[in-house]
Amino acid sequence: MSTSSSSLFQSAHLHLITAKPVGDRRRTTHFIPTIKASSDSSKQTTTKTTSTGSSSKGCNIRDSARLLNLSNPQPDQNLTAKYVPFNAGPTCTESYSLDEVVYRSQSGGLLDVQHDMDALKAFPGSYWRNLFDSRVGKTTWPYGSGVWSKKEWVLPEISSDDIVSAFEGNSNLFWAERFGKHFLSMNDLWVKHCGISHTGSFKDLGMTVLVSQVNRLRKMNKPVVGVGCASTGDTSAALSAYCASAGIPSIVFLPANKISMAQLVQPIANGAFVLSIDTDFDGCMQLIREITSELPIYLANSLNSLRLEGQKTAAIEILQQFDWEVPDWVVVPGGNLGNIYAFYKGFHMCKELGLVDRIPRLVCAQSANANPLYLYYKSGWKEFKPIRANSTFASAIQIGDPVSIDRAVYALKNSDGIVEEATEEELMDAMAQADSTGMFICPHTGVALTALFKLRNRGVIGPSDRTVVVSTAHGLKFTQSKIDYHSNNIKDMACRFANPPVSVKADFGSVMDVLKKYLGSKTPNFD
Repeated sequence: MSTSSSSLFQSAHLHLITAKPVGDRRRTTHFIPTIKASSDSSKQTTTKTTSTGSSSKGCNIRDSARLLNLSNPQPDQNLTAKYVPFNAGPTCTESYSLDEVVYRSQSGGLLDVQHDMDALKAFPGSYWRNLFDSRVGKTTWPYGSGVWSKKEWVLPEISSDDIVSAFEGNSNLFWAERFGKHFLSMNDLWVKHCGISHTGSFKDLGMTVLVSQVNRLRKMNKPVVGVGCASTGDTSAALSAYCASAGIPSIVFLPANKISMAQLVQPIANGAFVLSIDTDFDGCMQLIREITSELPIYLANSLNSLRLEGQKTAAIEILQQFDWEVPDWVVVPGGNLGNIYAFYKGFHMCKELGLVDRIPRLVCAQSANANPLYLYYKSGWKEFKPIRANSTFASAIQIGDPVSIDRAVYALKNSDGIVEEATEEELMDAMAQADSTGMFICPHTGVALTALFKLRNRGVIGPSDRTVVVSTAHGLKFTQSKIDYHSNNIKDMACRFANPPVSVKADFGSVMDVLKKYLGSKTPNFD
């Protein structure tokens, strides 16, 4: 260990936290906080007083949360979670504490975070709905986060002091009124803008959970020097930002010359140690797995099931935003395929715990240049074969050997799901069409919208079906692809919806002629 790494490692040991044994099922009485509402705004004050009479005036929000929890214990103090082999049967006894550094089961398979569902079921669905809704838009630490507002379902045993959060989540569920009506004859189409987040992608939802747990482990003197990931861009941005916030070293493996400059600059700006490697994402993934097995670097890719615990909260948010009504369809872009399972897990937990009575049908959308799940689906789930992913504008899902293939198949089979694909021209056209109606989406959302076009045209999705398309990243990360499209500068692509600027002389007559021609081609449309 280097001197600098050792110093950083030692400086993080501010508190010692004793982990509960996984098998310990002892419980005390559940505490249900009472949520009070008052119509008398004149009695509001900036000084908060707990039931014990102590005041939080002058405290930061962590201190205030500490005082509140002492006087009003939360239900998560009696809840537990553990790692188990993914899709393990009822007779499986293999399990691990979340405080262990483990990524695979004894058989080499994936792990999953399993919550104590019996303890969660001690509270009715109405209780969870009211509790989660009461936290939206608040600054109470850590519940102002869309992820940590569901703390009891994410990491119930972590101390709020250890949480690393930028109040991520709570992203806009946008009614795509004009796009749905004009292009798809749909009246209930919505886009979940997960890219409206701290680092501009849905990866923040999972990374706040993973880095918070690493923060906890380091305070427990666990041998974790830093956190590392392979990335096509967004994962590295989220990892580096949250590690920088916590003062934890981050190491990033990026495929050389395969991500946008906007994606590359984020981990660099956040102080990550960035390695640009002459391979693709799958090659980077293989290397980071080998490295993290030899060095005390915590693996942050979606092989790590902690990430999915944060990502599943986007599904719960969608239900909240519809006042706990379940949409008919949810369309998710798929690369490494952890996110489609995360959405399934979020919806399924809500159904199992009585918040809703059903789950939506899921659609996973892949680029035709990186479509191993699609090919597997079209074969009738007969045999999965990894592929060599080709270059795609949807660079974050340019993955030919997805780690979470088993998770994705499970989610799709259990939600009567569908897999679709999008060619490069289809996804870029769909992105341009969406942008023309006021959105500014990423190419990966273009993949999801293409899947929607195809299912709508085949009559699988009806005109009145409530449908949510998940937008995974902000369009500002992919400006070069948009510039190339609108400049008609993409080889072998018609760019049917290109809108390049018009060159005009700097005189009144020339400008008037151009404007009259443009306005003459337009008729008022008040739809």
